[in-house]
Amino acid sequence: MAMARKKQISLIDTPYYHCISRCVRRAFLCGEDKATGTSYEHRRAWVEDKLLALSQVFAIDICAYAVMSNHTHLVLFIDNEQAKSWSMHEVIVRWHQLFKGTLITQQYLRGEKLNKPMQKMLTDTAEVYRQRLQDISWFMRILNEDIARKANTEDNCTGRFWEGRFKSQALLDEAALAACMAYVDLNPIRANIANTPEGSNHTSIQLRIKAAITGKQPQTLQPFVGNPRKNLPTGLPFKLQDYIELVELTGRCIREDKRGYIDNNQAEILSRLNISPENWLILTTKFSHHFHGAVGHAEALADYCQHQQIKRRHNLAYCQKLFT
Repeated sequence: MAMARKKQISLIDTPYYHCISRCVRRAFLCGEDKATGTSYEHRRAWVEDKLLALSQVFAIDICAYAVMSNHTHLVLFIDNEQAKSWSMHEVIVRWHQLFKGTLITQQYLRGEKLNKPMQKMLTDTAEVYRQRLQDISWFMRILNEDIARKANTEDNCTGRFWEGRFKSQALLDEAALAACMAYVDLNPIRANIANTPEGSNHTSIQLRIKAAITGKQPQTLQPFVGNPRKNLPTGLPFKLQDYIELVELTGRCIREDKRGYIDNNQAEILSRLNISPENWLILTTKFSHHFHGAVGHAEALADYCQHQQIKRRHNLAYCQKLFT
């Protein structure tokens, strides 16, 4: 039986989560229908544009993403501190970018005077919105519903576009985060629809490389802020240059026509995370195959299961084997 979504999210253990959504009738809904020759590739841009727009409204940052022909991979960061810092007004304004809200929130934004009972209802409603704006389920719901409506309108049909539930995995430590991000960024290369990371359309790595050429980082993605230290600003705990180099090296190893070897001297992230090059290649090519729940070192996985009152640690053997 699938675990309830709220039981998979544990901000005590980690704010990072890997989410996967798959299309029904996956053969051509986001790709090309071989029977008719009709291309649906433009829908990948729909997903990417909506995803980046939502990240500017929610207290959820995007660490990595890859929009494939029949599924999407996302690595998300729940910024609980950002959500707490919003004023009631900012929460309501953000929510109204997505929905119409209630009659009371509409009256409030029009500047109409509210009596005390209505003000109390407004405050309570804003707190509900605050929680939703840091909720992965609401984020994925809005993303997927918007794409489904556009696709069904284009196809002049009704019914499901996505499978009923998206999958999510808790990424419990830096090693799991780095491996999962690289796995997501290298999806197009493994699928043989791109030769290089910078040539991988509708991916976060392409966006990061384009920005890095000008010495910047994309504003729509969570930034790299370097190695862990005290008073660290919110961001990915790696150096951008190290990560891009590591993805490039890994991509050359994955491509059959570009065999290569990841030298520890060239991949500082692997040395710091204590992951062998051999295990790294397994992680970045078979992450979803090996792991079907929370991922991280054995100690982090034990803490997560204890907090979530989960008796069985499904990924323990692979975590012990690959994160060493």
